[in-house]
Amino acid sequence: MEGIKGRVALVTGASRGIGEAAARQLARWGATVVLADLREPEGAQVAAQIAGAMFMPLDVGCEQSWTNVVQTVVALHGRIDILVASAGIYQTASLNETSLAFYERIVRVNQVGVFLGMRAVLPAMRERGGSIINLSSTSGLRGNQNSIAYGASKWAVRGMTKVAAMEFGAYGIRVNSVHPGLIDTAMNHEEMGHERIREVGATVPLGRPGEADEVASVICFLASNASSYVTGAEFVVDGGSTAGVLRRAFDARPPGVTQGPIAGQKV
Repeated sequence: MEGIKGRVALVTGASRGIGEAAARQLARWGATVVLADLREPEGAQVAAQIAGAMFMPLDVGCEQSWTNVVQTVVALHGRIDILVASAGIYQTASLNETSLAFYERIVRVNQVGVFLGMRAVLPAMRERGGSIINLSSTSGLRGNQNSIAYGASKWAVRGMTKVAAMEFGAYGIRVNSVHPGLIDTAMNHEEMGHERIREVGATVPLGRPGEADEVASVICFLASNASSYVTGAEFVVDGGSTAGVLRRAFDARPPGVTQGPIAGQKV
């Protein structure tokens, strides 16, 4: 893709899953890739398999950790052109069973990590522009049971992305969010298990769970010049799982109601 070759890309959560896939694809398109993650042995192993790549430990919820990584990348490469904020955790619990500590842990990684990342790379991107791609989720587009903390964090990523797109646009920095549905990754296997992923995947319109590479392809598009007039937008990669939301609302109307609000609703 035009506009990726020669760029410097910082990818968080890059030791596995979508982050790893994005790092590998960006490198294949010619980017110099810096992989960042708390999972040091795994991340270093992935970086060793990518020509010209390096690994740096990063706690996305720690302000100083972001400062250290960004300063090091700029010192080594002179710039940061692409940020892929892929680091995240997924755990489920009902609202009643969600402790404050559980809630804060997920928000710290998924939400605060994205905020700190965007703020940290701004000085490095301000002069020549850049592209920031934040990983949200379909849980940032609709409510899902047993995901009060995860859903809150991913809705926040969606909103923060739009605010940053408005504020960073003057510097030529584009900011977009990607919303994966059910993706066959190690993180989802840990929470759901292989059989549950297969069962849920069979219910989406495309009849299967997605692959990390399919999300990474959208990330590369947003990092490239092909998306040069795209900012503040949401890109859903879910096999059609959210396509039926409006249809289900329509089907909930009483017989005979064919348009307008659901019977009894005031507008």
